[in-house]
Amino acid sequence: MSGATPFSLLRRNPDVLSCIANLSNDEVFTPPEFAARMLDRLAEGWASANDGADLWADSSVTYLDPCTKSGVFLREIAKRLIAGLADEIPDLRARVDHIMTRQLFGIGTSSLTALLARRSLYCSKWANGLHSVARGFDSEDGNVWFERMEHDWQGGKCRFCGAAKTSLDRGDHRESYAYPFIHTDDPQARLAEMFGAEMQFDVIIGNPPYQLASDGGTRDIPIYQHFIEQAKTLQPRLLSMVIPSRWMASGLGLSDFRKSMLSDKRLKVLVDFPIANDVFPGVEIKAGVCFFLWDYQHNGPCELTTVRGDQTFGPDRRDLGEHDVLVRDAQSVLILKKVRDFGEESVNTILARDKEFGWTSNFADFSKQQNLDDVPLYYIRTMKRHIGYIKRSKIKKSVHLIDTWKVLVPAAYNGGDIVPHPIVGKSLIAPSPSVCTQSYLFFSARSRSEAESIQSYYNTRFFRFLVSLRKITQHATHSTYTWVPLQNWDRVWTDAALYEKYGITADEQAYIESMIRPMEPSA
Repeated sequence: MSGATPFSLLRRNPDVLSCIANLSNDEVFTPPEFAARMLDRLAEGWASANDGADLWADSSVTYLDPCTKSGVFLREIAKRLIAGLADEIPDLRARVDHIMTRQLFGIGTSSLTALLARRSLYCSKWANGLHSVARGFDSEDGNVWFERMEHDWQGGKCRFCGAAKTSLDRGDHRESYAYPFIHTDDPQARLAEMFGAEMQFDVIIGNPPYQLASDGGTRDIPIYQHFIEQAKTLQPRLLSMVIPSRWMASGLGLSDFRKSMLSDKRLKVLVDFPIANDVFPGVEIKAGVCFFLWDYQHNGPCELTTVRGDQTFGPDRRDLGEHDVLVRDAQSVLILKKVRDFGEESVNTILARDKEFGWTSNFADFSKQQNLDDVPLYYIRTMKRHIGYIKRSKIKKSVHLIDTWKVLVPAAYNGGDIVPHPIVGKSLIAPSPSVCTQSYLFFSARSRSEAESIQSYYNTRFFRFLVSLRKITQHATHSTYTWVPLQNWDRVWTDAALYEKYGITADEQAYIESMIRPMEPSA
């Protein structure tokens, strides 16, 4: 390499890393522009913690991407270091070798992504190849490591990631998805094995895999939290990752992780994108995505910013641990406080639990013709609502709720990510007696008039706004309705009456109505 040779893949048009297709919605390639956005925040965090120092002008800082796919983070860091270290290491050859061999490290998520990352970083799939921009490596891998790992099966599940043996114990000829960074009890020892020496990384950054299929593919389990937890054990100075936002209020098995994140005073910056397409074009990730900056030295509020399309809200300095879930914007926090200051019971005190009568959504042991003493059974199949019939003697669970009026509400509703949004699906009044499958939750009522009052409340934007603060995916569980206060069921409820009761200002009303779509009259 001569001194005149530029080190910049972006001078090729187009940038190849902006053109590659995603592996799946579980492993999403990070666009170069978004990686740059994260690196900008990283540099700002470094400067604020180090008396204004330039991160990219420090030749001693080490970087790890523990889940590299395209190699975009390592490549973008390399570009910045090559420019930033020009004064300290004037010779371009020596500068590039120092950066590649001493500062940048990656762990591939598969043999394919490791090759792709080496091609992005070294301009060659072999670190010691003829066309590699680095000249200091003896091995083909360089500092981008990958070896196939296996799950540690215990009781039918991997003890490291929770993957089901029935799904991923499928022989050597298929990918195991046992990601090396999280499949170890001793990450320091694992890193020493990978890179040939004891390693202490100053910066860990990446876009981890999001989930794995489990139980034969009937549900998915999140795994990105394991990468974050493992990275924290290494005590880097800065940690930044882009992950799904669903951890903020929901997610299978994420309760402990959510509690840990919301209470962690080292979480310095959180940037939330409710619409994933704003970050990953063409990719649908329910509840959107976010990236964060965790600073080992920080001890205080988090700077929270919400980005929706061309609009940016914040940054707001917040104590994220104020509630058991994260309220995603500051204006919603103020409205919620007004409501909760009344100290009223929650409407979920009259709301049924999941599978109240014990039947899953695919329950089929019922008749489509009504016979004597049969009870109507409400269910949803292929997104269509139906009524079947079941003998009263076959109902074994929650029999005390059979002879109540019910306001049935769908347990799941998508409707896209665009605001204003309906948040929940249309309700349905079921007379007494009646039962339902897991497709529905229901509010219990003593009479038709009481059910109609509950339904009018459910239809208000006020009600659905409070639901939206806890419902950030398509599923609405019992806890989703926690912040909706109980009312008296002696009237038809309207938004105007609720706004007046809770002192919701004109500006706050406008905000609620900008987020929540009117609901058509229910059945």
